[in-house]
Amino acid sequence: MPWQELTVRIPREQLETVEALLLAAGAVSVTYRDAEDQPVLEPAPGETPIWDQVLVTGLFEAEADLDTLPSLVRSQLPALPDNAFSIVTVEDRDWERAWMDDFEPLRFGERLWICPSWHEPPEAGAVNILLDPGLAFGTGTHPTTALCLEWLDAHPPAGLEVIDYGSGSGILAVAALKLGARRVAAVDIDPQALTATRDNAAKNGVEDERLTVGYPDELDAHPVDLVMANILSGPLVELAPRLAGYVRPGGAIVLSGILRNQAETVREAYGAWFEMAPAVFRGDWTRLAGVRH
Repeated sequence: MPWQELTVRIPREQLETVEALLLAAGAVSVTYRDAEDQPVLEPAPGETPIWDQVLVTGLFEAEADLDTLPSLVRSQLPALPDNAFSIVTVEDRDWERAWMDDFEPLRFGERLWICPSWHEPPEAGAVNILLDPGLAFGTGTHPTTALCLEWLDAHPPAGLEVIDYGSGSGILAVAALKLGARRVAAVDIDPQALTATRDNAAKNGVEDERLTVGYPDELDAHPVDLVMANILSGPLVELAPRLAGYVRPGGAIVLSGILRNQAETVREAYGAWFEMAPAVFRGDWTRLAGVRH
């Protein structure tokens, strides 16, 4: 059976109104998308960030009469222009299968792969990490995560102690363990992220005595060989003395979650403790790495 989709572009403050109107008109589901390619970064616990401009799509049965719906929405939000609306017909499909098909194995560097659990790893002899898309931040698709994974592939932490500060999905912690790390502490402020880290570690066979998962205030603060922090530039600057204190002399730090125009500020915050390598950019995003004095 075909379906109809009505999509309307709105500012975020109108989201609740439009969603309520679409559901009242018979929408069987309502979804949101970014209208302007605006990044939404790792939220604090309890936050539900949304973009400034949003595409809101209501899915309706084929026989629904949508011709008058734009007028109904504009009666509540008269500032919306006529061209804010679009209506299309979509063919029925196996939506779960279509969603799964959107996620393919991803390669990082020479031998590190991130594979959804329903895919056969492309290279059986590579370092393959099973990781399904989920709610916690970090599946390898975002440039900040990719930059960190590529660094790990080029600098495998075999035999080293590692801290993954802001673990999100646990992807960096799991990658470090799969690449031979002796011990990894994964920390995050979000309980959902801690659960995701444990689940993904178990899925990859590394939920053992080498991995500890907890909140920052539970971290054993003795200096380690490598600290990775893929969070945000503001917290990175604020946390610079603490993160530097976690790294032994001669150890390394890897920082990401940094926009290109924020890179120099973050570099300066860590320059007192680290010899910083040149920044590595991917699009608007930056990775910084350094060695502890």
